[in-house]
Amino acid sequence: MRFPKKMNAYCPRCDTYTEHSVSLYHQGKRRELSEGQRRYNRKLKGYGSSPKPKQKRFAKINKKITLVLTCSKCGYKLHKTLGRMKRVELV
Repeated sequence: MRFPKKMNAYCPRCDTYTEHSVSLYHQGKRRELSEGQRRYNRKLKGYGSSPKPKQKRFAKINKKITLVLTCSKCGYKLHKTLGRMKRVELV
């Protein structure tokens, strides 16, 4: 699906519709020493019992797309989550 690089959207900080620049959201690096990750690693140790259930049916082949809209006036960033798509292109 194609999206424009600039689009008009509502900015809650400016309280008006302003022009926003559009980019794709990318996940940050996982922190190996965070408390939740250490807890997860402890749970994986030893025999048996995975902490999360195994997937039974089919695998999901696409990620959900999230757009990051940045206000041109104040710089406020807004995340818009879209559905699953194979291809996303910023035009």
